[in-house]
Amino acid sequence: MQENTKKLRVEDWVENQVSLGRYGFSRENLESHFPSQSRLALKNSLLRLSKKSKIVSVHQDYYVIVSPEYASWKILPPILFIDGLMQYLNRPYYLGLLNAAAFYGAAHQSPQEFFVFTNFPTMRPTVKRGIRINYMSKSRVSETFLETRKTETGYVKVSTPELTATDLIQFQKRIGGLNRAASVLEELAESIRPERITPEFLSEIPVSVIQRLGFLFEFVIENEEIAETIYQGIRDANFRFFPVALDPARKTRGFSGENRWKVIKNTEVALD
Repeated sequence: MQENTKKLRVEDWVENQVSLGRYGFSRENLESHFPSQSRLALKNSLLRLSKKSKIVSVHQDYYVIVSPEYASWKILPPILFIDGLMQYLNRPYYLGLLNAAAFYGAAHQSPQEFFVFTNFPTMRPTVKRGIRINYMSKSRVSETFLETRKTETGYVKVSTPELTATDLIQFQKRIGGLNRAASVLEELAESIRPERITPEFLSEIPVSVIQRLGFLFEFVIENEEIAETIYQGIRDANFRFFPVALDPARKTRGFSGENRWKVIKNTEVALD
């Protein structure tokens, strides 16, 4: 049922959304509730609310409502609005890397930076009021390897511990390098379920990433169970190994790759 907007101001409507448990809205959604107002009038109302730090435009015509408890931030933490934003954009997504690891007690990520995986075309980062959302592009985002976690405002999709582990290796540069990735993996190992490391799962991951992941679990983290599960999964999937550098950014000449993963150990990895 459409609200009575004859006397209702845009500011009142926005505040009412919070009471209904809604913390985001699109310009189209607003216009549908105020059909008698011109676009210019609504635009001016939005500008006034933005200047008061009551709303923030986080992506073109999508606005986040800043609830009183986050008034000092002048924006909501992305974890509270990312699901609504991605639904509005009609994009698959999941929260990954250090943000996902934090759900499993394996990372202590600064709330100022978030990593969201989605499909192509590539999205530019969202940088608003000290918060940065990095959008990582993948050709396919499979729901099979995601979990749904409850938040203060609803739900958010998060990579499983197993997918988080592979992403940490594949995108290790984005989180501070291999030492950081391996340190998070060591803590994440407690949440990884070997039975979920199946040939189907491994087929979604670049083989070079699987090789590095297996090598780290065997020789750095020293978790034989996970390392062996990964190796057996690879054999069952009939993957072929070719020599790969442990650190792709470093030279490989003069370093050994004599191990079952065919990983050239061209750097020393130190756990925090």
